[in-house]
Amino acid sequence: MKLVELFVAGGPVMWPILALSVLGLAILIWKACELKAGRKDPKGLVVVSTIITAEPMLGILGTVTGIMQTFRALNGADGVANPMAATAGIGEALITTAAGLIASLILLFPYNVLADKVEE
Repeated sequence: MKLVELFVAGGPVMWPILALSVLGLAILIWKACELKAGRKDPKGLVVVSTIITAEPMLGILGTVTGIMQTFRALNGADGVANPMAATAGIGEALITTAAGLIASLILLFPYNVLADKVEE
């Protein structure tokens, strides 16, 4: 499965996860450049900390919406259960959970390094 297909299969919650990841990465790059220039300003790091906390929660939200989709598929619109349709909801649930965790972990380690250097 290609990355774009995986993103789409993750459902609508993938968009805020992506947006927060890009924002967090941009702030970390900005702070690293400031640190390299000799400025130790902690401004902006609290936003990255919040993003690191929020992304797994968004992943869990995607899990909930995916499981809800699964139950709708199992109930069937016409009263007939469709087990194959349920797999899309389970896939969405797993993909968004993984995306939220991976996105926050990618930001967590550079954040801790930068936060430590700013405090020095």
